[in-house]
Amino acid sequence: MVKYNPKDWLTFIFRFHESDTFRQLIPMMILIGLYSAGIAYLEIEFWQLADNSHVKNIPLMHTTVGFVLSLLLAYRTNTAYERWWEGRKLWGALVNNSRNLALKLSAYLSVEADRAFFRKSIPAFASVLSKHLLNEQLSQELFEGLDLTLDQHKHSPNQVAKILFHKANDLYTSGKITGEQFYIINAELQSFSDICGACERIKNTPIPYSYSSFIKKFIFFYIMTLPFGLVFSLGYYVIPVVVFIFYVLASLELIAEEIEDPFGSDDNDLPTKKIAANIKMHVEELI
Repeated sequence: MVKYNPKDWLTFIFRFHESDTFRQLIPMMILIGLYSAGIAYLEIEFWQLADNSHVKNIPLMHTTVGFVLSLLLAYRTNTAYERWWEGRKLWGALVNNSRNLALKLSAYLSVEADRAFFRKSIPAFASVLSKHLLNEQLSQELFEGLDLTLDQHKHSPNQVAKILFHKANDLYTSGKITGEQFYIINAELQSFSDICGACERIKNTPIPYSYSSFIKKFIFFYIMTLPFGLVFSLGYYVIPVVVFIFYVLASLELIAEEIEDPFGSDDNDLPTKKIAANIKMHVEELI
């Protein structure tokens, strides 16, 4: 995730980081510029369509279609941001629930072996969930100091959640915690699986293909017809104008594509590994 100062305008304007849409769109912008130059040259030098009233009305169509396109892109980016923000809220809930579980267990448990188990296993769930969402292989270093071996072919977060619940149940059956205490920590234990399922729902359910494909086609045909109408009033200045309009519209779609899956490795995705590391630090302080 990119860290930045939101008040530093100059940095925003003149800095181009690796995931900046300008870098990604340079090849297409060059092609659009050449295409616009070709259309402008043909219309001005050969076709001379300026006297054709029907052709001169093309900008009216672009005005109407452009308004519809702006509504579609606004809905697209808002929907993508909602998915990103929901992912952040879920990981925020995981941080809070891990802390609350550690706080309660620090008061309930008096045996150091039990405290050490949860000191390692609670942060392990966040680390395993992060790797699970990134489709990364697990490392046994995550469970250093614990007698745990996870099956790589099974659902890893579920395995850790199962181990946590079984340990809590063993504490109850052995009389180390009361039934009321077991009931109190059950909410945090259950929330781990709920958060995992919600994150998987976001990751595994992208924006419908037909909707995303339609917007891309809409942008393409809108840009391809734009030089025909603007050349009458702009002349050869239509080239930078069309390129800039393409850059704005295509950038909005690229941004929406990137943030709709907040659990990837892009610059604007959520720093789940860092959040998991913070959970580990906080839990170790509490237990």
